[in-house]
Amino acid sequence: MPRRGAFIVIEGLDRSGKSTQAATLLRRLQDAQISAKLIKFPDRTTPIGKMIDSYLRSENELDDHTVHLLFSANRWEFASSIEKSLQSGETIICDRYAFSGLAFSASKIRPGSQSYPLLDYEWCRVPDIGLPAPDITLFLDVSADVARKRGGYGEERYEKEDVQRRVRDVFVRISEHVQGGGGRWEVIDADETQEEVQEVVWKTVQELVAGVDAPLEKLWDDKREVTNVETLYM
Repeated sequence: MPRRGAFIVIEGLDRSGKSTQAATLLRRLQDAQISAKLIKFPDRTTPIGKMIDSYLRSENELDDHTVHLLFSANRWEFASSIEKSLQSGETIICDRYAFSGLAFSASKIRPGSQSYPLLDYEWCRVPDIGLPAPDITLFLDVSADVARKRGGYGEERYEKEDVQRRVRDVFVRISEHVQGGGGRWEVIDADETQEEVQEVVWKTVQELVAGVDAPLEKLWDDKREVTNVETLYM
């Protein structure tokens, strides 16, 4: 079986440096003569992506269930092309993926309540079952104090500290269930300088990007029971 490309996902809270690190990793791979491509979710250029962009900029209001399904649909728009690229030997870097969709949606709370999620964790997970599964997810963990000091913080709908705190809690729960149904999950301290984070990222993926012998897995296609996210807030 010929070696396929590696599927690398970079996740994290807002202003954790995901886009910067994804772009830097892409350049580093290309400099090393490794075929690679960067995809950023949501992709705001498609018809679905434009609806998402308008929502994130608070230019329109949508039902929360609808929003979650739009984000998932945006990923499915690229699923076949991602798989094709990986099988051809090209490495794919994703700036956000299904884990962000799950974390942001399952962290929403009912109006006037701080103890009960608006959308059920399992309901949020189901639309992404069967997407290509990443070989590794790099979670850039940034503290609230550092994120607040970074440019542009608070410009979009979800960039509020209470929201980011709940989102991080759900990411922790997701990380506990990823192994075996979504590849490796590595936490990286994003409070460090860009250069320091860049070196950790490179060291973590260096062996993987040489090529992958294992077949591409499907996301969440492992038949495991996942704990309901309500337990995070009890």
